[in-house]
Amino acid sequence: MNPSLFSRLAVAALFAGSVALTACASDKKTEGTGEYLDDTVITTKVKAAVFGDPSLKSAEINVETFKGEVQLTGFVSSQADIDKAVKLTRDVEGVKAVTNDMQLK
Repeated sequence: MNPSLFSRLAVAALFAGSVALTACASDKKTEGTGEYLDDTVITTKVKAAVFGDPSLKSAEINVETFKGEVQLTGFVSSQADIDKAVKLTRDVEGVKAVTNDMQLK
């Protein structure tokens, strides 16, 4: 292989690799690929905990996660339901904070 061609291919490969890694980086308003996957797992675990609790099955609770911070929205029947959902969410591994935006029906 021609050394000049090899050098150009090596530079192109390094450039492509750096672009790919930069695209996966995060900042304050966006998530990197790894963080997005982590948040997806957290959301799934929170939903399993909340909807797996028999007393909350009829509640209309939505779960969103961004960088480990979980936001709970929707409607529940009582303050006890709100407290229970928040506690179950806090107990999920990986949850850094919980924002409660649930409302009583």
